[in-house]
Amino acid sequence: MKILIINGPNLNLLGKREPEIYGTHTFEDFFRELSANMHHMQLDYFQSNHEGALIDRLHQAGFEADGIVLNGGAYSHTSIALADAVAAIPAPVVEVHISNVYERESFRQHSYLSAVCEGCITGLGLEGYRLAVEWFARRYHKARKVEGKE
Repeated sequence: MKILIINGPNLNLLGKREPEIYGTHTFEDFFRELSANMHHMQLDYFQSNHEGALIDRLHQAGFEADGIVLNGGAYSHTSIALADAVAAIPAPVVEVHISNVYERESFRQHSYLSAVCEGCITGLGLEGYRLAVEWFARRYHKARKVEGKE
């Protein structure tokens, strides 16, 4: 099972950026731990501060991955193009936000991505990524059981 995690702008600064909101753990450290705990899955990670690079990666992975965990960062609240990219691919996508966007500024309380994603996890810190990956694993195994492949 192949799962791609995509992080958008400014998420390369996790561990340094606003630790009172985002914590002190880097995403790279978290991803190493997650990969070690999910060794039965192929996990990949991509981060970019550039909208076009995120769209290109969605286009590429969206036809080969079994699932995508997407934290579009601020683009979640502004990018119709990113939402169109998610809608255009067959891979299911789960939207994740580290902070509870509903406790923050009003402009963060709307996401263009939510309507085209399978679900949204918000406000649970980095743990939200793990929950999304686990959801994909359960979904995948349930589908294989229905197909008689397990």
